[in-house]
Amino acid sequence: MPQRSPRVDAVVRALAAAGAAAWLSGEPVALAAGDFQATVLSVGDGDTLRVSRGGVPLTLRLACIDAPEMAQSPYGARSRSYLLTRLPRGRQVTVHPTTTDRYGRTVAEVISEININLVMVEDGQAFAYRKYLHQCDGQAYLEAEYRASRHRYGVWQVEGGITRPWAYRHGQRAAAIPDGTTPGGQRFRCRTLGSYARAQELLRQGHTYLDGIGDGEACETLR
Repeated sequence: MPQRSPRVDAVVRALAAAGAAAWLSGEPVALAAGDFQATVLSVGDGDTLRVSRGGVPLTLRLACIDAPEMAQSPYGARSRSYLLTRLPRGRQVTVHPTTTDRYGRTVAEVISEININLVMVEDGQAFAYRKYLHQCDGQAYLEAEYRASRHRYGVWQVEGGITRPWAYRHGQRAAAIPDGTTPGGQRFRCRTLGSYARAQELLRQGHTYLDGIGDGEACETLR
């Protein structure tokens, strides 16, 4: 595992220190306006997870970053695994919402002692999502990406970095299917597949319509 830059650890050091002090004293942690605390339920891919907020499940899209799609083997699976090590099930986190996307997901920075979004870029597990950097400290994300590329971490092990996820998604949508419908001329429905694993296999084979919200995960209801 590559060593993280000290700069990343410093991003939320003050927040972490305040939280630790409050925890030790038994006092509730003071949150910034709009922030809330949640418990990690699951990780979908390198930039999507489910959390519980007061017992209510909520899907989060990590702000200002774009991780490899699961179909971008092996980088998508590596990115998801890395996020899982950072945010295992049951981990308590602070959520800093920035907006809501067109799929109704809360777009946010997630803090677990450190800024998880930023460290995903710092350690080469995601790209700075330039289109949306205005939602965060954009310069910090660009600098983290530069350091990751210089050290050839993660997605930067390929010269110039792997195909950017946003470009990959665009290519998948634009790809012509010979029969005008789907690979092999057959369409599937989530409710008839029977298993989450089967849905992901079909997604990798090109059945992108099973990923209705474009987050790189097919048939989430089967999980």
